[in-house]
Amino acid sequence: MGENQTSITEFLLLGFPLGPRIQMLLFGLFSLFYVLTLLGNGVILGFISLDSRLHTPMYFFLSHLAIVDTAYACSTVPQMLVNLLNPAKPISFTGCLTQTFLFLSFAHTECLLLVVMSYDRYVAICHPLRYSAIMTWRLCIILAVTSWILGVLLALVHLVLLLPLPFCGPQKVNHFFCEIIAVLKLACADTHINEVMVLAGAVSVLVGPFSSIVISYIHILCAILKIQSGQGRQKAFSTCSSHLCVVGLFYATAIIMYVGPRYGNPEDQKKYLLLFHSLFNPMLNPLIYSLRNKEVKGALMRMLEKEGT
Repeated sequence: MGENQTSITEFLLLGFPLGPRIQMLLFGLFSLFYVLTLLGNGVILGFISLDSRLHTPMYFFLSHLAIVDTAYACSTVPQMLVNLLNPAKPISFTGCLTQTFLFLSFAHTECLLLVVMSYDRYVAICHPLRYSAIMTWRLCIILAVTSWILGVLLALVHLVLLLPLPFCGPQKVNHFFCEIIAVLKLACADTHINEVMVLAGAVSVLVGPFSSIVISYIHILCAILKIQSGQGRQKAFSTCSSHLCVVGLFYATAIIMYVGPRYGNPEDQKKYLLLFHSLFNPMLNPLIYSLRNKEVKGALMRMLEKEGT
């Protein structure tokens, strides 16, 4: 980009306009949540890699979800913590666009991974006798790699459309990280195409995948209700409940942010929803899978027994 097009070399993230004491309190609280996110997802990855009983397609996809959640939090939370300590510290233009790209890449990848995980549960419950034949390791690897590649490519489209835009002031981003809509508002050119692509991207990776997950779980529910054994029905429900909780938390906040109608002050609403989305979701996911999943709890008990002996 030529110098006549872009005169801004850095942005200032406004974050949360609060008093110094409250910002320090939030810094300590969010730092704790961030550490819990890293530890929780790290523990999930450790269990899956060390316990051979968890070397199944379901936990293979869960390990990728843990990696995405960790990267998702790392793309936004450290900059937010820096901003809480020093609100006047700017972020470079390149750093801002890099953060936008990484956030979108991991968000898109998580959307697609959740669809893949719902397909795995659909095959496991609706076609149990053919599960091993359908969910081969080759297919699992293809589905996981495809999710990552598509997530990065979709984010790359937004980055390519964002790069040519001139930014000539103001330099204040009304957010705690370089969220794409907040950055687009600072451009000194028409951003209609960018906004249309953001909406189209949101529909393609949120509404479409969420609809397919809903359809999958309708079939799963019908299959579960046909199970005669109460124990079998309870086991089927337990294997799906964790995934449903994660899907509900992720898609509900994302659809409200990017697809749903706007009420009141949409910028502040999106800011707090994205805080929940980028900080609390990655922290809650390992808790949901560990507390509601007997196999993960069993892996924890076996690991503790080994440590005891």
